[in-house]
Amino acid sequence: MNILCVIPSRIGSTRMPRKPLSLIQGKPMIQWVYENASRCKTLTKVVVATDSEEIAEVIHAINGNVVMTDSALPTGSDRVAVVAESMPEMEIVINLQGDEPFIKPRMLEQLVSPYLAGDTPEMTTLAYPLDREKNYNNPGAVKVITDLKGNAIYFSRSPIPCFREEVNAPVYHHMGVYAFRRDFLLRYRNLPQTPLEKAESLEQLRAIEHGYKIRVCLTEERTLEINTPEEYEIAQNFEYIV
Repeated sequence: MNILCVIPSRIGSTRMPRKPLSLIQGKPMIQWVYENASRCKTLTKVVVATDSEEIAEVIHAINGNVVMTDSALPTGSDRVAVVAESMPEMEIVINLQGDEPFIKPRMLEQLVSPYLAGDTPEMTTLAYPLDREKNYNNPGAVKVITDLKGNAIYFSRSPIPCFREEVNAPVYHHMGVYAFRRDFLLRYRNLPQTPLEKAESLEQLRAIEHGYKIRVCLTEERTLEINTPEEYEIAQNFEYIV
């Protein structure tokens, strides 16, 4: 099975300017992401999609693959779709955010495991058990709940579900990494934005609101996603074990 991993990366960031080039333990963040994704033997090809010559230079310096994309593209998903459109031989396409420097190869294997098992969901994503004491009420931690078959029912920044009784109703902490059937990705990029997507500022809700399924693949681990200066400081001493 041909599996493409695309890492969309842009130089502009409101919270952390020039974030992909920020050094983590002496190495640019985007290099961390690319090298760790490349360690996943399940992937056919790893590509960085960017509008920045500086980011491209970092990846070219390690003999990596880069596709230059239009700076006017509104989202990372659009960058991923542009790359996928040019590679019709790929069957599955991963959207791996450029702020996941500590992604582990086995996490990407878990992400595509339904496809490798012969299933064909429109898209998949990753999640791990939510620390309810710490993150249940934290809007920065995106929660996801699933049906009995592991398909997402809803993603929210709010605490879900509302526990009127203490029962074993699993709620997971979502990781913003996705895999798509290539044909669905090219359809997904043209779907109109939806009300809940806009309300929560969560792009994945667009698929659910349009009636498509997102399979939630579970991992027991978590990574350190870099969204804030505080997380960036933590990353300087983060111990990465493959």
